[in-house]
Amino acid sequence: MEVQETRVQTDRILTIPNLLSMGRLVGVPVFLWLILWPVFGGPNNDGWAIALLMVSGVSDYLDGKLARRWGQISRLGQILDPAADRLYVLSTLIGLTWREILPWWVTALLLAREVFIGSLLPILSRYGYGPLQVSFLGKAATFNLMYAFPLLLLGAGSSWISATAEVVSWAFIWWGTVLYWWAGILYAVQARQIVKAARAAAA
Repeated sequence: MEVQETRVQTDRILTIPNLLSMGRLVGVPVFLWLILWPVFGGPNNDGWAIALLMVSGVSDYLDGKLARRWGQISRLGQILDPAADRLYVLSTLIGLTWREILPWWVTALLLAREVFIGSLLPILSRYGYGPLQVSFLGKAATFNLMYAFPLLLLGAGSSWISATAEVVSWAFIWWGTVLYWWAGILYAVQARQIVKAARAAAA
């Protein structure tokens, strides 16, 4: 099973991994503002938006790695990390779709997956469980999408570099979308197993 429960190792809030996750969350509205500014008559800041996405991707890798290496896995970190991932994906979908760089049907596919996962949370909560931990497959899907979106933004230009970036970005988008849904299905399978075990224990 890809999705596993990771043991909390610390109750501390101000750890380096948590600060990295918090920093990523703070960057979400900044990124959305940068990418949507041209829509409202402002200058094009796609370069800064791409840079922010790249920094976010690096910090996403570091927070989990450092938390495991330094024994700083915390319940707060288990909430902040996937929240930051989802908010970056959501803000990027909104921005790129609004600017007509990303087709609406791709956005619909990815948002449908989020609705699907969200529908499982009340069921888990009913049996005393919070959100399950993000799987390696889910992280791989997020990385694919986080690579795809800046490349797609770069591909909006007219140079040969833009043409190449667009082709590569779509490869990442397709892989990311498939993996995103695959991880979601595995999440649902584990949720079903947990509910089944809880019902059996209650009986």
